[in-house]
Amino acid sequence: MTDTKTAARADARTREVRSESWIEAGLEEIARTGVEGVRVEVLAKSLGVTKGGFYRRFRDRAALLEAMLKTWSEGRIAAIQRHASLDGASARERLQALIALYSERMNTAGMAVELAIRQWARSDELAANAVASVDVARLKNVGLLYRATGLPAEEADAQAFLFYCFVFGQSLLFLERGPRKRAQLVAKSAETLLRDL
Repeated sequence: MTDTKTAARADARTREVRSESWIEAGLEEIARTGVEGVRVEVLAKSLGVTKGGFYRRFRDRAALLEAMLKTWSEGRIAAIQRHASLDGASARERLQALIALYSERMNTAGMAVELAIRQWARSDELAANAVASVDVARLKNVGLLYRATGLPAEEADAQAFLFYCFVFGQSLLFLERGPRKRAQLVAKSAETLLRDL
């Protein structure tokens, strides 16, 4: 995420905060406090502006929440498409790179946003639809990688499901092992996901 306060200061010359800055502030707030904490007053304070500028960008809080979901889902879908693109690598190499991306570099801010949106999706249809579109894109793109290794479609889809459960699930587990032991466990698990490819 960009530094929302810096972006807001950059717009201070015009005394306006761009829509993107409000959305970023909303995503940062949802990560901290959940969807209930995404309130116009809170975001305005975070951006160092009055809330009047908000209503020049969005008709209401619901419009902001919708824009946040759109930004999040489009960003996640674009990311998996980019990360799953072969670009000269083999499908196995791309799968290894994805495992490394999701397991070696913990994006705590991104994971906090993801978890908050998934929690929100449990009680909101619009959020549930956004999460479902991201999940479909992730499973489809990883499934295509497994198909590219020669697996039949049904087996590739099952492997993609296991892959997706692993890369996200492992980041949520609190293990009593140190970083080195955790890395070894992740590497061994990754070998299982890539066996016979």
